[in-house]
Amino acid sequence: QVELVDSGGGLVQPGGSLRLSCVASGFTFRYYHMSWYRQAPGKERELVAVSRANGGSTNYAESVKGRFTISRDNVKNTVYLQMNSLKPEDTAVYYCRANHLFSSTNEYWGQGTQVTVSS
Repeated sequence: QVELVDSGGGLVQPGGSLRLSCVASGFTFRYYHMSWYRQAPGKERELVAVSRANGGSTNYAESVKGRFTISRDNVKNTVYLQMNSLKPEDTAVYYCRANHLFSSTNEYWGQGTQVTVSS
């Protein structure tokens, strides 16, 4: 059974840090691009960061470049999102997504974890 379990969200003050984790099971992790998306209230879901399966190259949304870092551990089947210098506008539900290296329609989503940045 395929499962993506997101965790690590919470309430943090502006300027603070959080580390999100997404543990995968039920599929061959190393063959999947792993991404983090987020969705704020009243807004569409947006891509935050991606770690590719073939070599692990990464890309980031402009709004998080220099503050967020995505990483993956193909032994632990886990992808992380280290978030530093958090801003109120980073407040959203963060979702992990896995999509197959050769088929973008072969995808799985985590259940989401809430991140709230507020003083």
